Amino acid sequence: EWTMKTAIVFLLCLSVFPGFSQGRVVREDETGFAECNVFFPGQVPPEGFTEPFHVKICQQYNKEPRFATLYSTKDKIPLYSAFKFTKPAQSEEENWLVEPQIDDPENDLHEMVHEANVGGTVTNLGANQALTSDYMGSGYERGLLNPSLLNEEDFQVATYTLTNAVPLSPALSKSWHSDIGKVVEQALVPHCSKKDHLYFLAGALPSSVRVKGKVSVPESLWLAACCDAPEGWSLGLVKKITDENNLADLTVRELEKQLLPGVHLFKGNCGGNKQSQEKREEILQAVSQIRSGEQVGTSDNQETKDSGWVRRVAGIIATPFIKLLELLIYIFVELVKFVFYFLWLIVKRVVGTVLDGIYSLWTGVVSYLKAVSMVLISIPYDVGRVIINIFLGFLQIVQDVVSLTYRILSIPVGFVLHLAAFPYHSICAIPSVLKDMATGIGGTFSLVIDATAAVLHGFYYLAGHIVKRFVPKGSSDD
Repeated sequence: EWTMKTAIVFLLCLSVFPGFSQGRVVREDETGFAECNVFFPGQVPPEGFTEPFHVKICQQYNKEPRFATLYSTKDKIPLYSAFKFTKPAQSEEENWLVEPQIDDPENDLHEMVHEANVGGTVTNLGANQALTSDYMGSGYERGLLNPSLLNEEDFQVATYTLTNAVPLSPALSKSWHSDIGKVVEQALVPHCSKKDHLYFLAGALPSSVRVKGKVSVPESLWLAACCDAPEGWSLGLVKKITDENNLADLTVRELEKQLLPGVHLFKGNCGGNKQSQEKREEILQAVSQIRSGEQVGTSDNQETKDSGWVRRVAGIIATPFIKLLELLIYIFVELVKFVFYFLWLIVKRVVGTVLDGIYSLWTGVVSYLKAVSMVLISIPYDVGRVIINIFLGFLQIVQDVVSLTYRILSIPVGFVLHLAAFPYHSICAIPSVLKDMATGIGGTFSLVIDATAAVLHGFYYLAGHIVKRFVPKGSSDD
């Protein structure tokens, strides 16, 4: 619930302060760098960077694309940033940004945010990208591939993202930005007939050396420039980390051989064989003058030296006032930041309270409607159940009345039937009784006769036996 409310408040603040909306990770189903393809000649990005840990970022500010970056989540540094020259300007205050989608693809924050404002809204923050804490106490600075001094206004603000920074020593960072700034302003921009067709790729070649075991320290820094116009040209520059004072120039093809196999930085090598060799020679001469410390297009005469001394003295005198002005500006900026932060807290608290009230009200309304709905739904059911019970009770009463009536009526009817049948059964039984009596009398008489005959026969037999036993037999004469 708290995460949902925090996200709502954050989105509300994004709508109030559009400057917070910066950068986004390009999806795999999008072509190239999506809306940031405008920073490549022919809107075709470099080829050959195909590792699964390479992430494409369209760096935006105020909802407008400012430059493009290919970021390595393995090395936690950008491999290159593609940009166009806008207008040189003094570097403003650094407000570093991070890309939430690199560490947490499921996060709802689809745009870059200030690192200090991320809080706990991003899961695994720093797992795939460098953070300011990785540079603190390491002896390295956050060196910008797309230098802020070559950009103005919103373009410059957008450069202060950790996805555009690599670890550089303070001396190397100063040397790199100074050399690139001079080369671009004094040698490259003046020799391109169409300034809006001048494209830059600033990159870094990762090494095995890591800052705090996480962020790769570049082996070398490089810049590739392409003037995609009539009498166009292309040029490569490389600065080795081991030699911060050396800036080597080479062709784009030679530069590509020092990078990953199969890499092609510009479409058709930005003109290929149709490049203007005359322009290229002029550019190389200007680069050589910059390397030697000469002012491009002028000689090192006494007047230049005198004006240089005057500028130095004026600079020494003006430095305290400039520092004081910078301090006042810094205090003012901090006050503005504090006011905005205070307003942010107030808005956050007020919106949180309102959201809590709305949530509680919504919960109460839903509970009330649920209870009312359950009651309304149960009414027809209860009414039907009562009607059925009444009907069943009525049927039970009817059944009991019928059963009782049957039992009451069944007693006298049976008695009357048995009483009426008694004479019939009695009269009908007389012949049978007389017959049985005659049979009994006849049987008795026959039994007496049989018994008398048996007794007489017994006496006769006994008398005959005695006479034969005791009376002697006489002669035949007697």
